[in-house]
Amino acid sequence: MSIRREHKVQERFERVLAEHQGADPARTGPLDAPIVTGSTLTRRNAVRLFEAALQSRLQDLEARRMKDEGRSYYTIGSSGHEANVVFGHLLRTTDPALLHYRSGAFMAARARRGRGETPIFDTMLSFAASAEDPISGGRHKVFGSRSLWVPPQTSTIASHLPKAFGMAFVIARLKRLALPSPIPDDSIVYCSFGDASSNHATGLAGFNAAASAALQRQPCPVIFACEDNGIGISTKTPQGAIERRFRAWPGLTYFGADGRDLAESWDAARTAIEFCRRTRQPVFFHLRTVRLMGHAGSDVETVYRSEDELERTESQDPLIAFAELLLGTGAIEPAGLRALYEDQRTRIARAGAEASRRRKITSAAQVGQPLELPRPESLAPRIAPRERRLELFGGKLPEDDPRPRHLAFRISQALKDLLAAHPEAFLFGEDVARKGGVYHVTTGLFDAFGAGRVFNTILDETTILGLAQAFGTLGCLPFPEIQYLAYVHNALDQIRGEAASLQFFSEGRFANPMVVRIAGYAYQKGFGGHFHNDNSVGALLDIPGLIIASPARGDDAVGMLRTCAAAAIQAGKVCLFIEPIALYMTKDLHTKGDGLWECRYPPPSESVPLGEPRAYVAEGDDDLLIVSWANGAYMSLQAREKLAGLGIRARVLDLRWLAPLPIAAIKRHAQATGRVLVVDECRTSGGGPSAAILAALAEDEDCRDVSVRRITGIDSYVPLAEAANLVLVQPEDVIRAAQALCSGVRA
Repeated sequence: MSIRREHKVQERFERVLAEHQGADPARTGPLDAPIVTGSTLTRRNAVRLFEAALQSRLQDLEARRMKDEGRSYYTIGSSGHEANVVFGHLLRTTDPALLHYRSGAFMAARARRGRGETPIFDTMLSFAASAEDPISGGRHKVFGSRSLWVPPQTSTIASHLPKAFGMAFVIARLKRLALPSPIPDDSIVYCSFGDASSNHATGLAGFNAAASAALQRQPCPVIFACEDNGIGISTKTPQGAIERRFRAWPGLTYFGADGRDLAESWDAARTAIEFCRRTRQPVFFHLRTVRLMGHAGSDVETVYRSEDELERTESQDPLIAFAELLLGTGAIEPAGLRALYEDQRTRIARAGAEASRRRKITSAAQVGQPLELPRPESLAPRIAPRERRLELFGGKLPEDDPRPRHLAFRISQALKDLLAAHPEAFLFGEDVARKGGVYHVTTGLFDAFGAGRVFNTILDETTILGLAQAFGTLGCLPFPEIQYLAYVHNALDQIRGEAASLQFFSEGRFANPMVVRIAGYAYQKGFGGHFHNDNSVGALLDIPGLIIASPARGDDAVGMLRTCAAAAIQAGKVCLFIEPIALYMTKDLHTKGDGLWECRYPPPSESVPLGEPRAYVAEGDDDLLIVSWANGAYMSLQAREKLAGLGIRARVLDLRWLAPLPIAAIKRHAQATGRVLVVDECRTSGGGPSAAILAALAEDEDCRDVSVRRITGIDSYVPLAEAANLVLVQPEDVIRAAQALCSGVRA
């Protein structure tokens, strides 16, 4: 039994080219006549489709040959899925396409309709991981093009479906509000994936969100194209399962076609596209395909499929069926088809050889360039006209009001200012509209800006973040809200694998800016349990290129929100804004009624520079540096006053930014005091930033004489009632740790 099957697939196809006897006179006709009676596919268009499908197949074969020679790094091919070529030809180049990794024929057909693209060479550059690859710059093999509206997808195991729904939703929303859009307002979204991926929770979220929109009579023009080859790597999909499941799904309109029948695939795709564009409703398109040559070059199919099964599959090669259709109807002569085959094979081989010689990424700086953060001084907040602000704030500007206010109140005002300054801004999430959010932080925004810009979503974080990506990619500034920090983990890959990676894998050609507001942390006096008191940000801290802001007080929150909005809209960045729930309504710092944790509203031109901490330091505060943020900063300031009564003069550094961490400022203050206590309200084992801070100090020669210590929460979920205090850092813990650190000989 042959382990490698590509030569058998190629030989079977070449045999058809060599042995076909030519057209049946009864089936011939003019080039612009239907190729099959009753079809809208002409012979001329059938030849065009075949050329693109053939290109895709030969690219697959060349990728494997290049891999064998050490010149290519990607062998997941599109062979057997070539029928997706009909969508590549029929859809407009301004219809966003979020593609499955077996979409080679789609991409070949679409690129042939572009302006200035070099489809074959561009693909070969991607196979060869060349820095000249025009979409990822050699960082990954992805289908993508800025000019053709194909944002690159890096996983396509259904993780792109929520943002496909989101794009369809946003197209309609921008039209409704008469806001500018980078694509025509009658565009539709195309999203392809495999049958196995239809089981993925993220994929189900996408289907559900689109169907829910349809059932609520909201426009959602998306085509979910399931390319069903009956197997996910080695696990078979039950026969008929896709059609039974999705034909019955309320809110999705089902279309299907046999991917071996080019005319049927064309007509069904054409009907589905017209339906989706006309009705603005979501479509599920079931394209029955086969998978040829395994999942990828490293996949040995003979381990889990018999020789007979492989032979049966290969006998259903759609490219052979397409060729026989063209030859049998006289759309092309056998000699012409053979010449086309040889010409494409030669061109692709030459392109592969040339792409292999082109420059590669040669430095870590090149790799990380799309992840670079903007310079702090470049981020200036945008300000709404004074008249508009007066209208929204009831005739008196908030910065002119001398009354101090708490954190939640100031965040609400800042959001109102930002929505006024950015007509393209949207705020959405669970319960954020009329209710004003669980903690009433968004109160009044629905009334101020209307249901078009401030709206509730279905209860699904994956959908919320998919929608945020879509708003960002289409030029808007989204402010999605996640109700609790723990809920982020329900949809973490929408941040890690999708949103934060888009600039990286498109070399900055695409971006999905957003400011994700998250109510977080613990210290809620024993209420809510672990799902409402999550004290870990570790899963967020390792995501490259992410900006993470976490204020402790109202004026900082206002300035940091402005900076995040500027970083998003000006530099395309994904920003997380984590708000400490326990401090939302806090007014006092040391004693009841002191009002020391309320703040005035900063003027709209003021912002907090990206990565800049707040230092609480007076002359003589040289005994100790306490580093913390959010709830920890609040506790550290309480401890600071008590430590002063014990003869320890401490300064407190509120990080404010968890990414980028203000390491330089920490080192500067550490050298001034000689002692550093890091108060990390997260869990010990990687829950927060304290380990990174201590490592940075330990690795710096200038800080080698600094004594360091940290206190953290313990590695536990947060329980109910008073037991919560047993696992969380307490103010007394800060005092004891500070005393212990200062009682030794100063290092």
